[in-house]
Amino acid sequence: MDRRRLLATAAAAFLPLYAWSAERLPPPPVTPRRPRRIEQLGRVRVDDYAWLRDPDWKRVSRDPGLMQPEIRAHLEAENRYAEAVLARTKARQDAYLARMMAMTGAEEAEPAASDGPWDYYRYVRAGEDHPVHARRPRGGGPEEVLLDEQARARGHAYYRIVEAAHSPDHSLFVWAEDLEGGDRHQICIRDLYTGEVRVSGQADAYGWRGLVVSPCSQWVFWIWRDPLSRPAKVFRRPARGGPDVLVYEEQDPALFMSLSRTGSNGHVTIRIFGPDLDEARLIPAADPTAVPRVVEPRTAGLHYQVEDWDGRLAILTDADGALDGKIVTAPADAPGRANWRDWVAHVPGRHLLEMRAFQGHFVRLQRTEGRLEVVVTAGRVATESKVAFEEAAYSVGLAHEQEFAAARLRLLYQSPRTPPQWLDYDLSTGARTLLKSKTVAGGFSPDRYEVRRLSAPASDGQAVPVTVLMRKGTRLDGRSPLLLYAYGSYGVSTEAEFSIPALALVDQGFVYAIAHVRGGSEKGRGWFLDGRLLNKANTFTDFIASAEHLIAQGYTSRRRIVAHGLSAGGLLMGAVANLRPDLWGGIIAQVPFVDMLNTMSDADHPLVPAFRPDWGDPLADPKAYDYIASISPYENVRAQAYPPILATAGVRDDRVSYWEPAKWVANIRARTMGKAPVLFLANMSAGHQAASGLSDQYSQMALLWAFAEQSLVWRA
Repeated sequence: MDRRRLLATAAAAFLPLYAWSAERLPPPPVTPRRPRRIEQLGRVRVDDYAWLRDPDWKRVSRDPGLMQPEIRAHLEAENRYAEAVLARTKARQDAYLARMMAMTGAEEAEPAASDGPWDYYRYVRAGEDHPVHARRPRGGGPEEVLLDEQARARGHAYYRIVEAAHSPDHSLFVWAEDLEGGDRHQICIRDLYTGEVRVSGQADAYGWRGLVVSPCSQWVFWIWRDPLSRPAKVFRRPARGGPDVLVYEEQDPALFMSLSRTGSNGHVTIRIFGPDLDEARLIPAADPTAVPRVVEPRTAGLHYQVEDWDGRLAILTDADGALDGKIVTAPADAPGRANWRDWVAHVPGRHLLEMRAFQGHFVRLQRTEGRLEVVVTAGRVATESKVAFEEAAYSVGLAHEQEFAAARLRLLYQSPRTPPQWLDYDLSTGARTLLKSKTVAGGFSPDRYEVRRLSAPASDGQAVPVTVLMRKGTRLDGRSPLLLYAYGSYGVSTEAEFSIPALALVDQGFVYAIAHVRGGSEKGRGWFLDGRLLNKANTFTDFIASAEHLIAQGYTSRRRIVAHGLSAGGLLMGAVANLRPDLWGGIIAQVPFVDMLNTMSDADHPLVPAFRPDWGDPLADPKAYDYIASISPYENVRAQAYPPILATAGVRDDRVSYWEPAKWVANIRARTMGKAPVLFLANMSAGHQAASGLSDQYSQMALLWAFAEQSLVWRA
């Protein structure tokens, strides 16, 4: 994608909303019905479209060319139909894309993160999609490029980097790169003295937090993914060449793993975790080839994270009924639970999220009454100071790279109307310094926008937080179109962050809203637990309650709301489409988890063992089967008029497989009583992350926003 061409066209007038007519639509593909009878736990269901699941799907996810010809032909027919219907939105897509790129402009370097003798930073060159990672001598000097992602991306249709970092001794730069979109990475190690880059032979590494350099900089620890994409083994590799050595192998397919170094560089941490337990294993810096030491053996219902500070371990845990977390300490040589001593007490409603150790201070990130807070503790005397923020809704986080001996804490602050700001907080004096605000071009001014935090009453008396972004002066007369986003699963919170795509949509008269529904952790761990397993329906009713509250307050009206969800948020989209199709002007379901009952009944699916604690086990538990059957979107499609729907998928996606939305769309088309189009776009080469570079990401969002507009035309 040529960013320069897009930026050149951005000055053109942005087309007026709904600038085309709703001419007659082409006929959709007809998906053959081939009923398959499934008997399970004495219950029987019939799946008319089970044939869309390629029997060799595991190999297909790695090589889409192996897909059965009939299935491929069907997906290609779906793509042709969706593209034909959406062709009328091409001008709107181009306009949205140009606007987003114009607002982005040429990115400047982020404030440097100092570490030892160097300042490390990254930036995106004007007209490019991928960043440059660089450093310069601390205090000034010539730039040294460590990694040019744009150069490495050339010749690849997909390119994505994760876990890029320098070694503690500053002699190496490591990263994991995905060249295909299937979330399988190859490990790259660059020797900063010689410039040589060593690349692992196979793309079988786990990306997210699956790569770390040892404190001595002599070893690289990495996580191997098995053929089912499960993080199964930790290896240790000599940083300058040599064979891998197995460090740890996890036998339980229901668990994940991650790697990190503690803040003082005292240990490498192997974290083994699942929805209902944690286990940490520490490798001491003084002996990087030692057998990892267990902090506390895994116990169902016990979560904990480990940091080292001031000669002891600090452990964030929910032990002893501390649902929202407390911090305990333990000696490093006897870290088991028997030696845990309370340090930061549990306070119900104060959810402890993260901790970070510095030489003389200890920092934690917490959420109180739905608002993020940063708390700094000075020494063992436990003198605390709080870093507070005033906007109605915002996000704040601890910068990833921080020097242990630093006198200042680096924070990243943003809100839906405030571009990211890098702040330094003096750990001794409490003075706050604004280092840099991200520049947003295209005539952007935060004063033109308003952010509100609403509270929507749920049917059971709970209050659902709703974040609203709109143009200042928007009249609350019910006439504005509104896009309502939510996720609501796995305890993941949807933060009130700055988003250029959201602003581009708001500039066209939309109100943009986030429903912080149960299943996330926006109001603490109890908020999450009240939206999982047999309480999952609360996620759906919270979303509906949020929509009804927005209507009642005049932000929009019925059939003027476009609902948007991604992955597990796509389950939410499928559910609310079935429950209240009358509310929505349209529904956008990206890689949606909509074939819930069949997927959770597939013991070979890579994520099923891991997420049974979140959804239940319909293979073994009749109660779980019945509940999932009652809420699964695919099984609960019924004869009613559905709104316009756009579903997407990636054929390489081994998390939410392509056949889930393919079957769901076919079932809706067969049963709907209305004439609204139901579209399915299958990316034949991508995985769960359909876009890599910035312009590709914006192109995807431009298509979604153009569909959102057009859906309201079809719905009018």
